[in-house]
Amino acid sequence: MLEMVFKGLFDTELTDVISVTDFLICLGASLLIGVLMALAYMIRTRYTKSFVVTLALLPAVVCVVIMMVNGNVGTGVAVAGAFSLVRFRSVPGTAKEICTLFLAMGAGLIAGMGYLGFSLLFTLVMCAAFILYNLLDFGTKRNAATFKTLTVTIPEDLNYSDLFDDIFAEFTRSHDLVRVKSTNMGSMFKLTYNLSLRDVAREKEMIDQIRQRNGNLEISVSKQDLGTEL
Repeated sequence: MLEMVFKGLFDTELTDVISVTDFLICLGASLLIGVLMALAYMIRTRYTKSFVVTLALLPAVVCVVIMMVNGNVGTGVAVAGAFSLVRFRSVPGTAKEICTLFLAMGAGLIAGMGYLGFSLLFTLVMCAAFILYNLLDFGTKRNAATFKTLTVTIPEDLNYSDLFDDIFAEFTRSHDLVRVKSTNMGSMFKLTYNLSLRDVAREKEMIDQIRQRNGNLEISVSKQDLGTEL
């Protein structure tokens, strides 16, 4: 009787009917896998509640979709078309978040095909690797503190092309003028440099020399944006 309640309206003899027991087992396994991935992601990683909840539920969602397709090519094409219409209106995620979502989708896909053992094994191996890389700070740039972005304001009567070259030659390994912007009704220029410092401890000394050159106008130094953070 229960099987009839959950039987699809369009099931035919050519399509296998998923039992309620199998459905619940796959769904439960997918939820467990999602929780394991969410817990692994939370170790030494900045996260939001919404992302962690999404990560915990995503394997189950993918699992159910794969089970409902159940080898039907037409349904598979329709599902792919429906997913292609989804537009995410949130801000772009980091590479780590995107990779984790793909892992969750992969685990849910394996579970939806019925390979629960493989799905759990895949999850355990990937979570262990994820935690290990985080604990080892794998990929961390050890000399990241030497890369700085310097913004200097100068009067319009100064020639900015080689104004600070001698200072940069003393304090930096490399320097690159990446932006020039007029400010204060065109009476000043705001220069932006990407620097690689020789010695981080001498940063203040470099700023003091630049202050003498630009008439003690505004100077700012910040950590250089090396790309999307992992």
